[in-house]
Parts: sequence; C-alpha cells; structure tokens
Amino acid sequence: MDSLDIRVLSDALAWRSAGHAVTLVTVVQTWGSAPRPPGALLAVRDDGLVSGSVSGGCVEDDLIARTKAAFTNLVAHSATAAQPGAPASLPSEIVYGVSKEEAARFGLPCGGTLRLVHEPLLDARWISELLERTTAHQLVARSLSMSTGAVTLGAAQRGQDIAFDGQTLTTVFGPKWRLLLIGAGQLSQAVAQMAGLLDFEVLVCDPREDYAATLDLAVVQRVEGMPDDVVREMLPDPHTAIVALTHDPKLDDMALLEALKSEAFYVGALGSGRTQAARKERLKEHFDMTDAELARLHGPVGLRLGAKTPAEIAVSILAEIVQVKNAGAVLAHADSSCAVPGALVFNCLN
Repeated sequence: MDSLDIRVLSDALAWRSAGHAVTLVTVVQTWGSAPRPPGALLAVRDDGLVSGSVSGGCVEDDLIARTKAAFTNLVAHSATAAQPGAPASLPSEIVYGVSKEEAARFGLPCGGTLRLVHEPLLDARWISELLERTTAHQLVARSLSMSTGAVTLGAAQRGQDIAFDGQTLTTVFGPKWRLLLIGAGQLSQAVAQMAGLLDFEVLVCDPREDYAATLDLAVVQRVEGMPDDVVREMLPDPHTAIVALTHDPKLDDMALLEALKSEAFYVGALGSGRTQAARKERLKEHFDMTDAELARLHGPVGLRLGAKTPAEIAVSILAEIVQVKNAGAVLAHADSSCAVPGALVFNCLN
C-alpha cells in the first residue's frame, strides 16, 4: 500500500473527528488501462472535499455526487425513522466503464474498467490503530465485511495482495517508505527535499556538527549518533533505503557495514567507479564482508543521467531508488518501452 493511501486514511480520521461524515472508496479490480492500481483509496467528505484518487480524476466527480446524495438520503431517512438509530448504509460495489459509451463518458483511457467498493466510514477507531501499527513499521491487513460494514485488522505478509470475493474485502497497508541519508551536505539537502515530495520519511545522520547545523528540520529528521550505530538501531526493513553521501570513508563505510547486512531494499554510496572498487576491496579485506553483501551496493549511486549539479544528481539517485522500489511493477511490464534499464551512473565525485 502506497504512503499516499496512508495519508488518505489520516485525512479521513481527521474529518470524522471534526464531525464530518466520510465515505471511503477502494479500487478492487481494473481491466484495460487504469490510472490507479487495486487498493488505491479515495476519501470523500460530506461537503465534497476529497483526499486521494481512484481514477486520476476520471470518475471522482461522479463519486462525489453519489456520496453527497447518499449523505442527504441518510439524513432524511434518520429524520423520519420510527425508531432512533436508522439503519446506516452498508458497503456497496460500483463499476465504471462496462460499456464503451460509459468509458467514454467518464474519460477512462483505452476502454478501462474500474470495480470499486463504496464504504460509509461509520466507525473510524480502526484507522487510529492502523496508523499506529504502520508507524511502528508493521504490515497490516484490513478486512471489510460487505454484509455488516465491520472492519478487522490483522498481521499481513509481505507480498500479500488485495483480495475481494464479493463478501470480504482485504487490503494491505504497509509502513511508510524511509530514506536514511548519511551526510548533511548540499547534495543530501537536495535529495531530502525531493524525497519528501515522493512521500518518503527522510532521516539524516551526520555526526559533524558543522554540517548537521545546516539541516532544514522542517524537511528532515536528524538522527544523532555514529552512522553504524544509527543504521543498526533503526532496524532497516524492506521499506528502507540507505544512501551514504559524505564521501568520507570513515563515515560512509561505517554505515555500509550495517546497511549491506540489513533488509533495506536499497543501499547506495556516492563516488566514482574507482572509488567504489576501492571501497568494496576495503570492506571485503578488513571487515570480512561477503561478495553477496557487496553486490547489494549501488555505486556509483543513481541512474545514468549525465548529472552534474547537486539537484541533477539528486534526481538520478531518487530515480534509481524509485526504480528499485517498483522493481516488481517494472518486471511485470518488461515489454513496455518505458522500462528503464538498471544502469549505474557516472555522476561521481572523485
């Protein structure tokens, strides 16, 4: 589950806490070209304000109209009910794009079809628990009963997909993607700013106070300590990327010693090809690192974009991180002309 969808749930919780009625809409299945994948979330507030997306804008207007109409009908029903506590709306299915005419009406690309679950958010307490668990870097499976609207939370397995059998919808929410940068120089600051736009939680470790003093703490979180201790204590998981950018072996190597043994999905280091070869030889000879561990190192770091400036190098680094993060999707669409080969960069500093 993308961090974007975690933010949608955060907005939904805030709206319910403020007294608004909220509906959640989840993509459960797509056919043809679809802008958003299964599991994508949209939250619609009673006044039409939205968070997230299920179609990139194609069907959102219709969903807003449906939701506002449902809220109006529910209020009217509650006001005329013979007994207090009139029955609330239950989750329901909505399908867009069944015919060519409907696909054209809603602007779905290439005849795409969307199957959605429309769910009134009656009790938001499960959102608080889910956010707490994902903040603690847990994978969470959320199951919704279509017949009752009840939600249960449980542990999820990595690689577990969305499941919907018409009776129960199960979606998986993962922890937020983290990026730990070793070094607080100009390049790190550029990487941090861009990573924030990509919805990464950005952490920076630099024991050099003169460098650390330049950090924009509104964008990043500084983690104090020596790089090896910081990496070890943060318990890197498959939602964590670590990049060493100080160009100082005394600091970068310390971080890499721990990072390359961890579950981090990406480990990179700044430096030329010659620098990387020397680093690998040093780590192997003096610290008994294995060839398999050293093979995990992305260095020179980044995609081959011919980058020169700090901002351009930051783009190349984050492009490679995103490529590795989305490797499953890239492999699944290997016949696409948009696939980018996993080339390494020569934007190095000697």
